[in-house]
Amino acid sequence: MHKKKALPVLFAVMFLVMVGFGIIIPVMPFYAEEIGATPTQLGLLMAIYSFMQLLFAPMWGRVSDKIGRKPVIMIGIFGLALSFFLLAISSTLWMLFAARVIGGFFSSANMPTVMAYVADITSDEDRGKGMGIIGASIGLGFIFGPAIGGIFSQNNLSVPFYLAGSLSIITFFFVLFVLKESLTAEQRNNQLRQKTPLRKALQGPVAILFVLQWFVSLSLAGLEATFAYFAYEKAQLESVELGYIFMIMGLAGALVQGGLVGRLTKKFGEGSVIQLGIIISAIGFALILFIDSFLTAAIFLTIFGIGNGLIRPSVSSLVTKASPTSYGRTTGLLSSFDSLGRIIGPPLGGLLFTIAVGLPYILGIALSVFAFILYRVYKSGSRGQVPRPSSE
Repeated sequence: MHKKKALPVLFAVMFLVMVGFGIIIPVMPFYAEEIGATPTQLGLLMAIYSFMQLLFAPMWGRVSDKIGRKPVIMIGIFGLALSFFLLAISSTLWMLFAARVIGGFFSSANMPTVMAYVADITSDEDRGKGMGIIGASIGLGFIFGPAIGGIFSQNNLSVPFYLAGSLSIITFFFVLFVLKESLTAEQRNNQLRQKTPLRKALQGPVAILFVLQWFVSLSLAGLEATFAYFAYEKAQLESVELGYIFMIMGLAGALVQGGLVGRLTKKFGEGSVIQLGIIISAIGFALILFIDSFLTAAIFLTIFGIGNGLIRPSVSSLVTKASPTSYGRTTGLLSSFDSLGRIIGPPLGGLLFTIAVGLPYILGIALSVFAFILYRVYKSGSRGQVPRPSSE
């Protein structure tokens, strides 16, 4: 059965996609500055990408329910390649913005469609494992991508963009020739017949899971935006040391998602894993306030990363089980809430940091407490409801 082979293929696809995306991360600020972007314009350049994902992820999810997962994944990857090549040839600010708008629009197809694919091919029992494997591929891609981008940017800042575009084209053909479609024509017709208004997905207990995802994304984005300043203030850590710290954190998160999440969700259920992840994340946020060296920063941030790695795939798994709508529409909506957190988190974290350097992490603790309470509310509200069966 091709379903047994599909998860490793999806792992490779998302790894390649995220390496391509990660390649441009260390280069983008310098590239935009060279073209003439101010710090404010650079912030807008970053935000517009997440804003496009916020708007269009649900649309792509619905499209994948109608026409199948594979064509939507291919469209997303090809569009992403186009945006990278446009960035490479950009000579004015409006070209940069146009490339980022195109990239955000097309890349918003990838994550919800891949998550919906995982939901298609996994049983309820193995759903958490499948989502964890995809989370691990994303984490590893973010580790290797920026390192590659930094190396290839030394002589020419446009080289990483050509490299990212080329890698996306390779990924496109990999999907074309290796990945099989997960939805039969009959399943697509069934999903069209059970079409549910989008607002229904935001009603009832399952809506709480979307808000919980937003809290998690918001607190993570706030940390990522301010930690470099915080670490320098507390322990005089420089960019190279921060790179190693985030690499250690990313590896720990990837190992947790790729190996531990599946076992834990199978044994204890997604709910218990989500609550454990929230508690560990809150402890991580609290410990970060006390960093005073490279070692403590690496350990405390890794504790946070492990907690975060437990939450995300477990929420994705639970949402697809509990949602009344089709998988693509549901995962698209979840991606939108994730993007909303990434849009609001950095400016909010920066504002709090200017008031007091520890405030973004105190907010993280508070959001973790709220997320824990939210899950308890979800659990009490959904008690007695029968989870939606897998579409296998």
